[in-house]
Amino acid sequence: MADTMNRVDAATTLLRTLLSGAGRVARGIRWYITTLMGDSAYATYVAHHHRQHPEEEPLTERQFWRQRMDDQDRNPGARCC
Repeated sequence: MADTMNRVDAATTLLRTLLSGAGRVARGIRWYITTLMGDSAYATYVAHHHRQHPEEEPLTERQFWRQRMDDQDRNPGARCC
């Protein structure tokens, strides 16, 4: 009976370890894709703005994205279009 319980505990521990690792990988992939696509750009901007310019109000999210798109249109860089 104890031997069976030890095997069940080992299998459960292994399964939890695998699921935990898969969760970490999934979170890493999500972070990479959202960072690559710029989804966190506004939050990064606001955090930086509060650190560097605490007395000034940051741009609204709409203003931020408008300015970012205008900058990309003026300076396309390595984009194809």
